[in-house]
Amino acid sequence: MSEKSRQQNVLRRPVAFALASVGLALAGGATSVAAVWPFSNDDVAGMASVVDGDTIDIGSQRIRLEGIDAPEAAQSCGSREGGNWACGHAAAEALAKMIGKRRVTCRSAGMDKYDRLLGICSADGVVINAEMVRRGYAWAFVKYSTRYIKEEADARTAAAGIWQGVAEPAWVYREKRWKVVEGDAPKGCAIKGNITENGQIYHMPWSPWYGRVRVDANRGERWFCSESEAQSAGWRSAGLR
Repeated sequence: MSEKSRQQNVLRRPVAFALASVGLALAGGATSVAAVWPFSNDDVAGMASVVDGDTIDIGSQRIRLEGIDAPEAAQSCGSREGGNWACGHAAAEALAKMIGKRRVTCRSAGMDKYDRLLGICSADGVVINAEMVRRGYAWAFVKYSTRYIKEEADARTAAAGIWQGVAEPAWVYREKRWKVVEGDAPKGCAIKGNITENGQIYHMPWSPWYGRVRVDANRGERWFCSESEAQSAGWRSAGLR
């Protein structure tokens, strides 16, 4: 491993081999998952940072947790008491706590259209994707995968997280937010490109900061029609954290 790789604490496996999960449980009553996973050149392991409730970074690689869809950062959900709770923020916090300082291993399930690795990720033998759904912090993203239907059924039965009250699925929430703002955006291109001291950042219509961002073309800021367009231009997602 190169010194640069050591600094990033990222390990890419060059050949396929089998990894037996150790079957330990995370704090909070997580179910242990024992499995033998074949690795490929695209698989990634290392210390992870959380972007939002279903996205992490390991080194320079952005990873979308395959088969799940967590509430968006600005999203609220109904509570069992009848009020609302910040389910989007809570999902990101739950994922961060679940990972902690543990080494995360992500098996590749391919790449999405935004050039993010679709990962089935584990820490201490627990599959993070499944655990987020089981604890009620994400939906099974059945449009693309039926992998976590059982975990969703268990969460629904237990009225856990998003299932304790009325909660709009994240994909419906995103679609509605886009429709609300696209009429006022130039040519319907509703993604805001903002330049800050942290660089070039883009905000999706469901970003918690979207309403406060003003696009100033004189400063080089701009609008984007798609997330892939923004990323191809060298801008990065505001994320949540």
